[in-house]
Amino acid sequence: MSAQETVLKKVIRPIHLWAIGVGLVISGEYFGWNYGWGVAGTMGFLLATLVITLLYITFIFSFTELTTSIPQAGGPFTYTHRAMGPIGGLIAGYATAVEFLLATPAIAFALGNYLHFLHPSLPVLGSGIVFYVLLTGINLLGIKESALFSLIITLLAVVELLIYMGIVGPSFKASNFMHNAMPAGWLGVFAALPFAIWLYVCIEGIAMVAEEVKDPSRNIPKGYISAMLTLALLAVGVMVLTGGITDWKALSDIDYPLPEAIGVVLGKQSGITKIFAGIGLFGLIASFNGIIISYSRQLFALARSGYLPGVLAALSPKRQVPYVALIAGGLLGVLALYLGKTDQLVILSVMGAVVMYIFSMISLFILRRKEPGLERPFKAPFYPWFPGIALVLSIVSLIAIVYYNQLLALLFFSGLLIALVVFIAMGKHREPAPVAQQKMVL
Repeated sequence: MSAQETVLKKVIRPIHLWAIGVGLVISGEYFGWNYGWGVAGTMGFLLATLVITLLYITFIFSFTELTTSIPQAGGPFTYTHRAMGPIGGLIAGYATAVEFLLATPAIAFALGNYLHFLHPSLPVLGSGIVFYVLLTGINLLGIKESALFSLIITLLAVVELLIYMGIVGPSFKASNFMHNAMPAGWLGVFAALPFAIWLYVCIEGIAMVAEEVKDPSRNIPKGYISAMLTLALLAVGVMVLTGGITDWKALSDIDYPLPEAIGVVLGKQSGITKIFAGIGLFGLIASFNGIIISYSRQLFALARSGYLPGVLAALSPKRQVPYVALIAGGLLGVLALYLGKTDQLVILSVMGAVVMYIFSMISLFILRRKEPGLERPFKAPFYPWFPGIALVLSIVSLIAIVYYNQLLALLFFSGLLIALVVFIAMGKHREPAPVAQQKMVL
């Protein structure tokens, strides 16, 4: 495969990075996190969220050093391969692929449930598949078009969440929020960690488009930090206000907690409730689109480095997008829709994320020692404390996820073991990963 066929366009600016970063995650404000109430209660989940917010703040500031030092589409796979060799690269690549590929069907389920809430005649599964087809089609048009779409839809989603908080805020009662607020005690806080991670998971997907960013050393930190601050404020605001308007248990096991909450405040037949449920699709679509961008670049990078079939690294001649990876990722997501449930997909996606966080932070420490002369346009602040805190909290989170989801953990690590056996049997562990071409198509 020629260099020209594996080169991506540099067209992304800081505002696009903010939109992609927020868009990747913002669906987590709309659904998924509320399952944490079911295991921890409102206060227990709030404590879990504060711990995970600390994890992500320290992780993103540390991860940005890696992204700006090695701005390649492989993201964590590339950093870990450079620091720990082919086996480490495989583990990080597998974990990242699981994270992004399984986050999308979870969002597809939520999209289907939102539409079903609006129009009960629409099937949940069928609606999810339609969104896969539409958004994959948009991404086939090119990264510039996809990034512009992400910007528009993310702005609408952020505005909607601000409007939501304005509507439910006056009905907030501390007595509702504090009622049976920690039914499982501190063990509930531990069990709720994966659902708190769902509020931020996939923000590191900004790294997957690093090769397509103009002036990455300056613009990637701007994108990461602004996205993280936006998401932290929205997450705490939405969660606290929603927990104070009614009995939180009624909202703890559904895929559309925000329309249901507005229905409690204004009445389910209110026109505003229906309108909100309709525009609530914006946040879910923003994440769906952003994650499609990320998983296609991850598959592209793994294929370009010989970890997956080379055909996945093919770029369309005119648009310069990894069209085979886009289509393959969509097909895998549709398969997951048939095989999994929302909460199971959330747990598996988060498990992949946490494993990747662990290997990324270990890689940061190794590269600081192994390559002291590596150009680092952005250095992790408070080193080694920030990456150290992120590493410890990621390990604690992984222990919690495995302990409370043993069958899903068995599935995840069995898949990793199979990938390792095949990788070693093919002798790939002895091959260096090809370095991405430095010349970019403008």
